[in-house]
Amino acid sequence: MSRVVAITNQKGGVGKTTTTVNLAASLAATGPRVLLVDIDPQGNATIGSGASKHELETPVGEVLLRRSAARDAVVSAEAGGYDLIGSNETLTAAEVALMQIEGREYRLRQALEPLTQDYDYVLLDCPPTLSTLTVNAMVAADGLIIPIQCEYFALEGLASLLQTVDRIRETANPGLRIEGVLRTMFDPRNNLARDVSEKLSEHFSAELYRTVIPRNVTLAEAPSYGMPVLKYDKRTRGAQAYLMLAGEILGREAENVKI
Repeated sequence: MSRVVAITNQKGGVGKTTTTVNLAASLAATGPRVLLVDIDPQGNATIGSGASKHELETPVGEVLLRRSAARDAVVSAEAGGYDLIGSNETLTAAEVALMQIEGREYRLRQALEPLTQDYDYVLLDCPPTLSTLTVNAMVAADGLIIPIQCEYFALEGLASLLQTVDRIRETANPGLRIEGVLRTMFDPRNNLARDVSEKLSEHFSAELYRTVIPRNVTLAEAPSYGMPVLKYDKRTRGAQAYLMLAGEILGREAENVKI
């Protein structure tokens, strides 16, 4: 059964795109069929997947405006072992156009419905804002993964995001759930990082992933080579952490099936 998961946080610089790309590659490496959909106009997940955002024949904006079918937008991200619907700056204009369309918040869900049976996981990389695009992702998703850097303003931003999730549940997607909260760029030598991590454990004991993504230079280097870190250097701590995360997600899914 396919699961659509949005990786989202309205705060920038928390490792959202890094998580989407590397989780897609790590899940694909363990067997599941994975589709990554980049719905950020910056197109960083597209670049990190090894595709040129300037050479996309059918970017995701064309799909949202129903000028093309989602299936026609799919390309192979060979370096990551998954499929991709890419994004570029044309998505900004598409978002403006969507503002004038009734039922705009359902566009992504409706576009992806014919594709979901082809994949085990569909991962949505969201922009770092609570925009029309992010709302589309939340309406389309079965669940959310929230990457969070363990710093002072992280919890405040998380509270705002959770309020948005509640509103989406009340209006457009009652089944939306928090799949997990992921600590990223974690440095155990930092006292503040440890304190925030403890607070997350208190407030999100069930949702907080055991896996912690470390602050790792290789994770920052890999996108410049157009590949996930698992392809760039699978021996690094960053690569191993995302493999562990994929294993933890698959394990949780297996437990839910048993229940």
